[in-house]
Amino acid sequence: MTNNMKTCSTLRQLILLALVPVVVACSEGKAPQNDTASAPPPAVSDQPAPENSRPAGVDAIRLLAADSEPGNWMSHGRTYAEQRYSPLARINLDNVEQLGLAWSFDFGTARGIEATSIVVDGVMYTTSSWSVVHALDARTGKELWTYDPKVARDKVRHGCCGPVNRGVAVWEGQVFVGVFDGRLVALDAATGEQNWSVATIDPELPYTITGAPRIIDGRVLIGNGGAEFGVRGFIAAYDAGSGEQLWKFYTVPGNPDEPFENDAMKMAAETWNGKWWELGGGGGTVWDSMAYDPQLNLLYFGVGNGAPWNREIRSPGGGDNLFLSSIVAVRPDNGEYVWHYQTTPGETWDYTATQHIILADVEIDGSTRKVLMQAPKNGFFYVLDRTDGSLISAENYIDINWATHVDPETGRPVEVEGARYVDSPYTVTPSYLGGHNWHPMSFSPDTGLVYIPVLDFPASYGQPEEFVYRPGFANTGADGIVGSLPDDQATRDALRPLIKGRLLAWNPVTQTEAFRVEHRGAWNGGMLTTAGGLLFQGTADGEFVAFNAATGEKQWAFPTQTGVVAPGITYEIDGEQYVSVNVGWGGAFALVFGEFVQPESLPNVSRVLTFKLGAEKQLPPVEWKPVVVFNPPERTADEATEREGFGLYQDICMGCHGLNAVSGLLVPDLRGSALLHTADGWDKVVREGLLAERGMASFARHLSKEQSEAIRAYVISQAWRGNELQQSLAKEE
Repeated sequence: MTNNMKTCSTLRQLILLALVPVVVACSEGKAPQNDTASAPPPAVSDQPAPENSRPAGVDAIRLLAADSEPGNWMSHGRTYAEQRYSPLARINLDNVEQLGLAWSFDFGTARGIEATSIVVDGVMYTTSSWSVVHALDARTGKELWTYDPKVARDKVRHGCCGPVNRGVAVWEGQVFVGVFDGRLVALDAATGEQNWSVATIDPELPYTITGAPRIIDGRVLIGNGGAEFGVRGFIAAYDAGSGEQLWKFYTVPGNPDEPFENDAMKMAAETWNGKWWELGGGGGTVWDSMAYDPQLNLLYFGVGNGAPWNREIRSPGGGDNLFLSSIVAVRPDNGEYVWHYQTTPGETWDYTATQHIILADVEIDGSTRKVLMQAPKNGFFYVLDRTDGSLISAENYIDINWATHVDPETGRPVEVEGARYVDSPYTVTPSYLGGHNWHPMSFSPDTGLVYIPVLDFPASYGQPEEFVYRPGFANTGADGIVGSLPDDQATRDALRPLIKGRLLAWNPVTQTEAFRVEHRGAWNGGMLTTAGGLLFQGTADGEFVAFNAATGEKQWAFPTQTGVVAPGITYEIDGEQYVSVNVGWGGAFALVFGEFVQPESLPNVSRVLTFKLGAEKQLPPVEWKPVVVFNPPERTADEATEREGFGLYQDICMGCHGLNAVSGLLVPDLRGSALLHTADGWDKVVREGLLAERGMASFARHLSKEQSEAIRAYVISQAWRGNELQQSLAKEE
């Protein structure tokens, strides 16, 4: 342990000792505390936040006492408890209609924007796609500096959901970003100059980083993504000053013929079968959620899906496959395992538990409980005792058909027969995108409600006729054709109303719905709640909206010109409260479900939008209208070749170019490609990497020339289908 870390640990202990009497006193009352292990928030001062002697001068004292500086947003979820609740109330139910655009900043990209901005002492630090970091004047939006890590564009082949990034962390004059290609970089907060950079992963393996780092006592914590691409998940801690790795905790065991890293891995190995380590390492990546309880000194993080998804292939003979789809608690000082809770034992549907984790102290059955709350992909809302991981309650927050309930005694879901699609295909709700994906929830101590950006639609799974493991590419182990869309357009149109999204207000104590707001479509943004009685959310159809947090009534909206997936934040400078959100359509749904993307989601105009009372700025008009121009060549391939191409397309191409070759238009729609007219030109792109600098990597290692041609034949068939549909619709108009 460095001297700096010893100092931080001592400071944390002193601060917690000072807070203990307050926490005990509050726990005797009936009102829930605002945040974990901290005093109730003070009244918001008229004075600006104290100017620090250095930019991003955040340390243990400031992070632990974040509620004493409500004007700043110093960490990903504002505080370690990740409640995304702000005590600021200058903007409230009485005046929110006066909210207007104060400033905007264009990112200059057309890929997904998912970052939560950090604001410290008047400076905003945020990220756009490709892990580019921007420092802005939080009063005006003036650019102070930009750092581009220069990610190789063909690295996008290892990302399930585009080159997105969820933000930075700051600590003692530095800004930390997890780069898409696996680097962890420390930047000088004043200049944007790189202080150090370390590779957190083996660059030969298909890991990516999209999540935001967290920092505890000078330790920078980062996980990674890439489970189904063939990796073994872990979370690691790095020294903020030097970049030295301090500890690493693997989330799935390695080859049991080799020594285990710790007793937790030895225990986990007993729940696996087969040779998972030869199929990409088992998966279980820690790609998003973390939270920290400084009183208990526990770091909580969520673990992702298996590799492949299909347990029949990954672990033949069954098994719970720890720590897949689990919430794990470790000591942040050394990564020591403390407890875990598995939400989906033996997961086989891509039901990750990487979704947002919230900590709170709430009254349940007359006692104040230290709880951890999560709404993971599998459709159940969990309330756990965060001291030991024991289940307090679990109820489904959407209609599901893979399980009937969670057994309160065992904590295990009671599964529906056939849901594992072992003997025959099964259409499961929720889909592999989950009932709730990465978009952050929020919690309001004023209402006692958790606000969830819900997804609600099914997906079909089936066993593949033959599983071929392809290192470096998505290996779901599910039949891609079974999971595809029906060819009949009337049937697709009938499916459209099933692709739903909503804002759900959930009472975690009674495990019941308080209210809901149905949105026009799926993949809506993350949540922000404030002491002003407001709930903010961006929507897929291009609005940033303020709701009444108690009732769900719409109070105000601003047209964003693009779909919004990121969550908002709020901060205060010189007595003026601001609300800010990053906008820019993207992510998994936008890429895969092109058939169901709303026109209002596009074009992608990626920006920071920041609002304050009385502001009146306007965005410039957007004239571009996305459209596919069909000009397909003659359809000459036989049915068998097209079907072979169909299967290959669904397994290899679908994640970027969309189900059944229907693009969400963040990347080119192959049905309109001129390359369909030339087999040689098509092959130069697909197998020879002609467009690698634009993100289209070479697939020569995994596709023969004949297989490449089969994919072209399938896309040609879909181009003719799309052309006929377009002409039919034109005649109707």
